[in-house]
Amino acid sequence: MSKAKNEDITNLDIVEKYETYEDYLDSQLTSNDMGYLEDEEMARQLVELGYRGLGDTIHREDFEIRKKLLAERSTQKHLAPKKLASIDKDLDAFPFLKALAEREELVRSGKLTTIIFIRDFNSKGQEVSGYIDLAHRMRTEDFIPIFEQRKKLLPKPADLSYYNWETQLSTSNSTPHYQVIADSAQGLLFKNKRDRKIVNVNPESKDPGDNTTRVELITSEYTQVVLYDHSTRRRL
Repeated sequence: MSKAKNEDITNLDIVEKYETYEDYLDSQLTSNDMGYLEDEEMARQLVELGYRGLGDTIHREDFEIRKKLLAERSTQKHLAPKKLASIDKDLDAFPFLKALAEREELVRSGKLTTIIFIRDFNSKGQEVSGYIDLAHRMRTEDFIPIFEQRKKLLPKPADLSYYNWETQLSTSNSTPHYQVIADSAQGLLFKNKRDRKIVNVNPESKDPGDNTTRVELITSEYTQVVLYDHSTRRRL
């Protein structure tokens, strides 16, 4: 029985470098070996048997065991739930951050998509406003500094919509979750790409859309904050 089955697996870093066992065998051959033996297959066999090579040869069975272990570790790492950025944070004094924390797990898992309207001032003292796709931001930005109050969540030109009231820069962009629809009658609309439902962010509209709830937060953290929570039946 192979030692690798009874002992701790070693040499994972070596195995990880090579796609196949044959590639590993080739790496153990010197130019002198190839010049002397000429036949590539014979050279590989001699390395595998331990007659040629640069040191102790990893046996084929042990190589495959290590390859399987690496694949399992990679799968487990991919499937492991990502630690929430808001975990263990005391946010009772920050209504907006607390609202984000309450939604974080649902948003990251794809059970909820939240559009946030924010109006506030940037670091230059300029008033900015816009609509943010929270799920997209959470996938592309580190939220730990935000939950630790070291960084403020503000609209950017790459968000669903952005407007700088001083420079009059105006942008709109679709995201992986929402398509921007400019409707002259109803104003700005967002279509969810999963269930194709419309989220109506017009403040004068009494109905924000199917499966969508509108929550306006009262907080000193921002000039104005409105959350549009949209639930979808299927995971994103």
